[in-house]
Amino acid sequence: MFTVELAMPDGYRIPPHFHPTDEALEVKQGTFLFGTGDTLDLAKTKSMKVGDKGSVQANMHHFAATQGATIVSVTSMGPFALIYVNPADDPQKQPAKP
Repeated sequence: MFTVELAMPDGYRIPPHFHPTDEALEVKQGTFLFGTGDTLDLAKTKSMKVGDKGSVQANMHHFAATQGATIVSVTSMGPFALIYVNPADDPQKQPAKP
């Protein structure tokens, strides 16, 4: 089991993706906008405030964005994997910027 804290700036977006393991999350700071599906659509997000908790089932396609500087704590079982619904969204597969 592991826990990570994600610190994200205002307006940060996490494209649709999924994980092979369940996750539990808690908002520590800011507002976390969470949605499910294969397309990032801010109109279809649930607004999570400080102290709100939630869970994401394994293989559930989901996306997120932030309002204000946001910190989210994520707990799961390893090994960790993040698979983007659209492989072009994977920053590890994009050409390096000069």
